Amino acid sequence: MTVSVEPGALVPGPGGFATSYPEYPSYEELTQQYSGPAATAGAQAAEFPAPGFPVPRLSAGLRLHGEYQGSGFTEPKYIARRGDGQVVQLSRLLHLVAGSIDGVRDTEGISHRVSGLYGREVSEENISYLVEQKLTPLGVTVPYGQEGDEVDDSAPRSDLLLALKGHRVLFDERRVNRIARSLAWLHRPLMVTLVLGAMVTMDVWLFGFYGAITPVLEVLNQPVLLLAVFVLTVGSLVFHEFGHASACRYGGAHPGCIGCGLFLIWPSMYTDVTDVYRIGRGGRIRTDLGGVYFNVVFMLGMGGCYFLTGQQFFLSAVYLGHFEVLEQLMPAVRLDGYYILGDLAGVPDLFGKIKPILLSMLPGRPVRPEVADLKRSARVIVTVWVLTMVPLLLGDLGYALWNLPRILATGIRSLSAQLTGTASAFAHGQVAGGLVGVLGSLMLVCPLAGMAYLSVRLGGRLLRTALRGTSGSPGLRIGFCLLGIAGVTALACAWAGGITPKPLPPQPPIVPVLQPGVPTTEPSAPAPAAPQPGPSGSASAPGRVGQDGGPSSGPGPQPSPSAGTSATPSGKPAAPATSAPAASVPHASAAPPSAAASKPPVSSPSPSSSSPSPSPSPLSSASASPSPSPGPSATK
Repeated sequence: MTVSVEPGALVPGPGGFATSYPEYPSYEELTQQYSGPAATAGAQAAEFPAPGFPVPRLSAGLRLHGEYQGSGFTEPKYIARRGDGQVVQLSRLLHLVAGSIDGVRDTEGISHRVSGLYGREVSEENISYLVEQKLTPLGVTVPYGQEGDEVDDSAPRSDLLLALKGHRVLFDERRVNRIARSLAWLHRPLMVTLVLGAMVTMDVWLFGFYGAITPVLEVLNQPVLLLAVFVLTVGSLVFHEFGHASACRYGGAHPGCIGCGLFLIWPSMYTDVTDVYRIGRGGRIRTDLGGVYFNVVFMLGMGGCYFLTGQQFFLSAVYLGHFEVLEQLMPAVRLDGYYILGDLAGVPDLFGKIKPILLSMLPGRPVRPEVADLKRSARVIVTVWVLTMVPLLLGDLGYALWNLPRILATGIRSLSAQLTGTASAFAHGQVAGGLVGVLGSLMLVCPLAGMAYLSVRLGGRLLRTALRGTSGSPGLRIGFCLLGIAGVTALACAWAGGITPKPLPPQPPIVPVLQPGVPTTEPSAPAPAAPQPGPSGSASAPGRVGQDGGPSSGPGPQPSPSAGTSATPSGKPAAPATSAPAASVPHASAAPPSAAASKPPVSSPSPSSSSPSPSPSPLSSASASPSPSPGPSATK
């Protein structure tokens, strides 16, 4: 409906108050005045003074996604995404103010529009306060004196410990939407039912009849096939991201770009689906599960390739795809399972609720506003998740610190052997083996580097939190420092004193193809040391071991018991230095093969040996029996 109003007349304004709308010159009058001589003299500046109210501007790249549908908050929340990728939550009033800013309206004009949409009078002073004190600190608008539209450096940025870093765009928004539109039909209920049914059938055949480990062993014997499986795994990750994008598109939202980054230290991929927050809880959960669902579709495709070609490395990719699905469903870190749980609770950032929930549980502490703002069902879900995850994370950290010397020693030893074997494979022209060795090296480097990175980040964050918490309280800060020093000292003493577990001994590789040049057999045990001469003074050749495990004489003639005795102070013959032949012969075959192989040939006290003395008589053998000789348990 169009209403004509006389210039200067009072009309009902926002909230029912009368507002005077001045008469503005027409386009022809403005053209004539700006083209006349008065323009050069600056007369138009006096006739049309500058507006008396400031004109706010939105930050570059800001997108308002509307109300957060199905949220777990008692009050409605609205989602806005800044140009730098940070997502902020706004109240309804702030969202209306941000939506009314177009770079042309001043605060007075914005107040008129917001008052009509909000249903209550919002004055120009209110708009100025909300812009300067709320929206600008959040990075939604830029300060008035700033020339560019980039987000101010003082705007809050969430430094998430377990977030993706170093984003790089692989597929822009236009290309992602085109591909997602072409794949959206896979999310129809009939197709989902068929895909899941086919996957169950293939799993029953693969694990129950064919044997899932058989293709894996086949691939491990051929390094080239292992590289092919690696390429298929990367393809599965890319297809996984298009599952999120296509599910977002199927639900009515518009997906953003697809890119890659670093999660801790591991390369990972991501999909921008921020717009999904406006389509309801069911659409968000479908988007969260879309990646895992496309993993299932990819595994079915690999199974079809196996039936067409007979190549078993396709089934090996199917086997590894199951572990990828299980990993994605873990709610511990920011993977698909984390976002599924967050959307079930209606809370977009579960990690951001850890601190307020723990502080609210302390006796005598009031409930924090971040917790009181949650619905009861959402509060129960988030509290159970916090009480489960915090002990697990702290337990993992304590276990890693306690076993740090063992982890570092074992990891460095394995990495040095891996790098040496990989370099040797390349030096001998084994390109495929060398490339697989590089993959094995990365599999060793990533956990070690990730653990070091996470330890440094977590330690720095704990230190900064403790310093902020003890600011203004010198006694509390001194107590915290003493407690930290005591903990570090106790841990260092446990490391240095050998209380912590020892490094693992060298073991042959389970997958030799991933570790070229590394010995595939366990190192043999060292040969037992030769016993020292007894107190009787009998001499034996150093380093020589008899067949029965006792010391043997040198290469000279073997003495008989009567000839091999030496005088003692009592005039009685001493015990012979060697065991009786009758006792040593039965144990010769019981010696371990490794020990027998390392023994030098020794003369045997048998009648065929070249000994100048006659063979021992039964009487001399009987007299030698009381002498100590190794028993059967010592010779085996």
